[in-house]
Amino acid sequence: MDRDWGSKPGSGGAASAQSEAIDRRERLRRLALETIDLAKDPYFMRNHLGSYECKLCLTLHNNEGNYLAHTQGKRHQTNLAKRAAREAKEAPVLPQPHKRKVTVKKSVKIGRPGYRVTKQFDPETKQRSLLFQIEYPEIEDNTKPRHRFMSSYEQRVQSFDKRYQYLLFAAEPYEIIAFKVPSTEIDKSTPKFFSHWDPDSKMFTLQLYFKAKPPEASKGQPAPATNGTAAPGVPSRPMPPPPQGAPPPPPPTQGPPPMGNPPRAPPPSLSGSVPPPPPPIANGPRPMPPGGNLPAPPPPPVGSGTMANFTPGAQMGRPPMPPPPPQGFPGQGARPPPPPPSMG
Repeated sequence: MDRDWGSKPGSGGAASAQSEAIDRRERLRRLALETIDLAKDPYFMRNHLGSYECKLCLTLHNNEGNYLAHTQGKRHQTNLAKRAAREAKEAPVLPQPHKRKVTVKKSVKIGRPGYRVTKQFDPETKQRSLLFQIEYPEIEDNTKPRHRFMSSYEQRVQSFDKRYQYLLFAAEPYEIIAFKVPSTEIDKSTPKFFSHWDPDSKMFTLQLYFKAKPPEASKGQPAPATNGTAAPGVPSRPMPPPPQGAPPPPPPTQGPPPMGNPPRAPPPSLSGSVPPPPPPIANGPRPMPPGGNLPAPPPPPVGSGTMANFTPGAQMGRPPMPPPPPQGFPGQGARPPPPPPSMG
């Protein structure tokens, strides 16, 4: 069935005016949010109910789009104009600063002028001076050359150096020329510092004197170190104290120093009081008994143990001891060996 009016079947029908208005407002809201930042709006506020308020007009809005539409309306714009007029009326009137208008005169430069610099020295005051003579044969009529001092940090032609300053001369239509002079204080008293312009010879003359340094500052720098590595202006290091005498040598030792174990003390004499015998030494010869007679050595062990081939005095690199002499008088038998000392 063909239809002469309406939409096609299944297309959802034609949009009503209300639906078109809702869609248009939504598109405008999205476009406004992209261009307007509500966080920077001083009159936009969100209350505790979730809705939005305009603090200027005291109106309530359900969403951000409704608030943006309100900001473009007549009521909001009128309140904005009233607020701006009231603030301008209440603001104090401040005097405007006087701005001096400087007209920059543009002229074609014809080059640098000729100059002559003379160095002078006054033997009475110990001051050095400079005499500048600048020639401006083609200077403009009714004009005089100008000069000024410039710090090393003002110019941008050379690197900064606080030891120097610049003296500039300018006159139209010549280029500005500058002289690099020491950054010493200039004596600007009347007879020593003067400038003169001679309109007949077209020569500008300027003379300046540098102040003499005080006696403390004119003293020479301290002598450099012996090796020549001391920098100028740095105080020299103090001299080290004189070397003291060498310490006394140690007392000479009797003979070469002992190697290994220290030597044993001599045996005590048999007369008088006899000191107690020293403790027995493991694997060594036994001390002599108080009677002066050496005991008979013990019989060698029998068997194949670790002490089978033991020889007294063979330890510590000492030669073996000879067998003891027979004890007793001739013709008497040998005494039995004394019992071994108790180790308990």
